[in-house]
Amino acid sequence: ARRAEAAAAIAAARENAEHLPGIALPQAIAVTADLAGALAADAVLYVQPAQHLRAFCAAAAPLWHPGTPLLICAKGIEVKTGQLLTEIAATLLPDAPNAVLSGPSFAAEAAAGLPTAVVVASRDAALNRRLMQALSHGAFRPYGVLDPIGVEVAGAAKNVLAIACGIVMGRGLGENARAALVTRGLAEVARLSHAVGGKAETMLGLAGVGDLVLTCNSMTSRNTSLGFELGRGKALAEILGQRHSIAEGVPTAAAIEALARRLGVEMPICATVAAILDQRAEIDQAIRDLLARPLKHES
Repeated sequence: ARRAEAAAAIAAARENAEHLPGIALPQAIAVTADLAGALAADAVLYVQPAQHLRAFCAAAAPLWHPGTPLLICAKGIEVKTGQLLTEIAATLLPDAPNAVLSGPSFAAEAAAGLPTAVVVASRDAALNRRLMQALSHGAFRPYGVLDPIGVEVAGAAKNVLAIACGIVMGRGLGENARAALVTRGLAEVARLSHAVGGKAETMLGLAGVGDLVLTCNSMTSRNTSLGFELGRGKALAEILGQRHSIAEGVPTAAAIEALARRLGVEMPICATVAAILDQRAEIDQAIRDLLARPLKHES
């Protein structure tokens, strides 16, 4: 844990009461706030918020054991630079082979041992196999993917689309609208993935369709529930002030809008969410503007 007091509390209770209440930590799991101790491992899983990755890498660099893999479990794009998380890690931790873990996985269900399928993605098939074998446990089932860029883009963008779905639900626009939004949103993500070197077909797997199906259909999602409250008329600052957890779609929306603009990729849904979040657009007018876009062929 980043905070010593949090590590001490979790170690004493053998439970993360704030984020995973009711889930007992096995005795084999050690809890520490000592970064050097945590990095003395066969592999390191990064599970902090996406916007903190750069600071983590800078702190970890002098302590890193060369060759130890870094598995990035956060989903996002850095706001300041528009960089993917694997790009940041490759620059600041050059001795760490990196991979990405993504897919439809609410933490509470995975921790409770309910069936969960995810993907482990890197261009190194051998590294994928090692991480998949190490993480496969009970009903937790990892699949390998050789397209980390596509997986990253899908994982980041689905949080933005989840906010959009929440807005649709909060505004009472119906299931037809939500289905259309998810489908057209997936097309946007595929375009962005292709533009940065990912594969469009990755969008049809667990990291794409799978994560969208989960996130955009459940109020358990932090991003969907945030969008729902926005749709009901609550101010963003008020929503964020009442929460302890991070809704990654909020910073990622701005990052994706800027990246898409720079690359010349059309992403009207994600751009609309970004505009609503930073109060450049009012929700009802933004929806009317989306519906008034020129008619076009689907593909």
